[in-house]
Formats: sequence, C-alpha cells, structure tokens
Amino acid sequence: MENRQADMDVFNRLESEVRSYCRSFQTVFTIANNARIWDKSGKEYIDFFAGAGALNYGHNNRRIRAKLIEYLQADGVTHSLDMATEAKETFLTRFKSFILEPRKLDYKVMFPGPTGTNSVESALKIARKATGRTNVICFTNAFHGMSLGSLAATGNAFKRKGAGVMLGGTTFMPYDRYFGPQIDTAAMMEKMLDDPGSGIDLPAAVLLETLQGEGGLNEASTEWLRRVECICRDRGILLIVDDVQMGCGRTGTFFSFEEAGINPDVVCLSKSIGGYGLPMALTLIKPAFDVWQPGEHNGTFRGNNLGFVAANEALDYWRTPELELAIASNARLMFGFLHRMASAYPQAIEEVRGKGMIQGLVFREPANAARLSKAAFKQGVILETSGPKDEVAKFMPPLTIEENVLKLGLAKIESALRELFDPVKLAGTAEARL
Repeated sequence: MENRQADMDVFNRLESEVRSYCRSFQTVFTIANNARIWDKSGKEYIDFFAGAGALNYGHNNRRIRAKLIEYLQADGVTHSLDMATEAKETFLTRFKSFILEPRKLDYKVMFPGPTGTNSVESALKIARKATGRTNVICFTNAFHGMSLGSLAATGNAFKRKGAGVMLGGTTFMPYDRYFGPQIDTAAMMEKMLDDPGSGIDLPAAVLLETLQGEGGLNEASTEWLRRVECICRDRGILLIVDDVQMGCGRTGTFFSFEEAGINPDVVCLSKSIGGYGLPMALTLIKPAFDVWQPGEHNGTFRGNNLGFVAANEALDYWRTPELELAIASNARLMFGFLHRMASAYPQAIEEVRGKGMIQGLVFREPANAARLSKAAFKQGVILETSGPKDEVAKFMPPLTIEENVLKLGLAKIESALRELFDPVKLAGTAEARL
C-alpha cells in the first residue's frame, strides 16, 4: 500500500483536485493490449471500463495501430482545422458506404470538435437555429456533457453544481419508466406539450439517450422511443439522439437506436468513433436542417486526421457481421453471469440492467457498488459505477475482448462478490453489530 501511495505522489502533489478516476484506481498504468492493462509493478488488470466507452476496439488495436504508424511515417497531415485532407475524404466516403447507406440513413457529417460535449453543443445550436425556438426537452438522469449547454441538459445534481452559474434553456421530463412501468411518461410529455396551461414552451428539440449510461443504465423501450419520435414529428420538434457512449456498437448495433427503428434528425457521436481512443466527434444532421453559415460553429481541433485514419480502419469492423455476432455472444455471456450473481446475492443486488456489452448490477445499498469496484480492483479488474447515487456497477469491456479474458474477468468479479456478500461473512458482520 505504501508503494502505491508513493507511486501516486506526483499526481497528488501536482494535479488538480478535480481528478477522479485515479482516486478509485490507485496505481500507475504503463502498457495495455486489447482488454488488458498493466501497471508499473507488472500487475495485470482486465479492463471492464474501456475508457468510458472510448475503447470499443480495445487498447492498442493492432490493425488500427499499423495504419496510424504507416500514416505518421509517410508525413501524413495531422492537424488541418476543417481543410480538406485525404484522410478526411476517405473517412467521409467510408462512413457513408459502410454505415449510413446500409441503414438507409441520410446525414450531413459535421466535425464539431474533439469531444462528446462538443457534439452535443453543436446539436443544440443547430436545432435552435433551424427551428427558431430555444427550449430543449431532456430527461431525468440524462448525461450529455460538462460544458454549459450540454450540462444544462444533464440531470445529475453534483455535476450541475460544478457549473457555477444558472443553467437554462432546457425542460426536464421523466424518462421511460421513471415512475415505474405503469406510468406512460411519453403520454405525460405529449399532454404537457399540448396543454397551453402547462408552462412548457414548444421546444426546438428533444434530446435523449436510448440507454442512459452515466444515469444508471436505464433503457428506453422501443415503444417509448417510437412514441417520442411521433410526438416530435407531429409538432415540428427535432429529435436528437446522444449516441456518444452507446454508439459504435456498444449496445449491439452500430447506432443504439437501430433496433427501435427510429430516424433521429440529429445524432451525436464521439468516444469510439475515433477508433483508437483518439479525440474525435461527429454531429450527424439531416440535410434539411444543415442551415449553418460557414464558420458559425468551429473549433481548432475539429480536423484530427489521426482520428480519421484510426476511424477509417475501425469502420472495417462493420463491413461484415462478425463483430455484431461477437458482441451478441459476449452480451449473452454477461447477461447470464449477472443474473446468476443477482440470484446468488438477492440481499445485496436489486436488479440487472443494460443491453449489449454495457450491463450492470444495481445494488440495494448504493455504497456497495463502489465497494465492489474496490474489491474487483484488488482482484485485477477495472470496474466503474454509475447512476444518480452511484448505485450501479457498470460492466463495459472492449467489444473486441477475447472470450477467455471476459470469462476470467467475470470469475474475478464473482470472487469479489463472494468476498463482500458471502452469507457467512454477512452473518458475522451482523453479529458483530449486535
């Protein structure tokens, strides 16, 4: 333990107090490969966090790395603002051919800046500009980013408090099943939009995640998503889907909304669209709403050509069904394991949530999710928490994780759960309290 604290000394002394993940994972990491990462002492960890969804194709993906090295050694352009480059041209054509056309989607591609919050900010701006309206409807437990516009659409009180100013321009509505399965929150939203006495201004857009990652793995039903889309269409409201964390295959398909069969007006992508963990973001806009004036929204690093190169290779995973089939297989494995754990420890675990390769355990006592994360780390697994009370232990390994590594990671999690919640140990703890 003393060695670990010594390793963290530089970060504790010199880095801002705002740092967070390094407080949970007290070690200095050095090398990584796919779903495994090693620290300075040589200890191996299995990564069930995947850069918060930025590493869907794993750490140091060999196929992507080879293309990056080739591009760098050939003196390829790295920074270009929004000037035309060969790397960007290749990305645009491949994205259209491999992703949009097979799904019968028609979007103009905007490069808003390197992060997810840049994409959300640009989506909010274009919706307001295209409609001439200012209000945006968002949802309870949403997370859309940490800059002021996206933070105004984020539900988490702790994160909102960090803004230091009043956050406005948004109206929060209850997400699907927020009040339980018996209450139709889409019907509630429709009623309030149509009631001239509700106090709700007709919005420019409705902004949502189909599955709320940071909000606790709350999944919207297909019926609810379709109903919301119809509400938007009937009233000239733009539908924005934030697919920053759930896109690029995390839920099983490239876009998280494919299963529901909806067709958003604007889509936000970031994180794994950069292929290699490189900063990159897209805002996809239906052509009718692409009403920007040149330079009206810009950013110095929106032309990240290394991101284009990595993304170009990553898109190859979507030319065949192999990755989707692997995601489905791993998702079933995770689903079975998590439900087995929920059955084994019903006194601690309330339910299982999520889909695809983002699933989690909801703990009756919120603090137990962090306890599991800590115990898992000791076992050699990186596992984060989410939810308004951090009550969900969130499993999101790289999509490319080898099956044997996934099984080993799950076995380590089972050991951590046994250590924390074994009935004999729990009984002993209860007796000690008496």
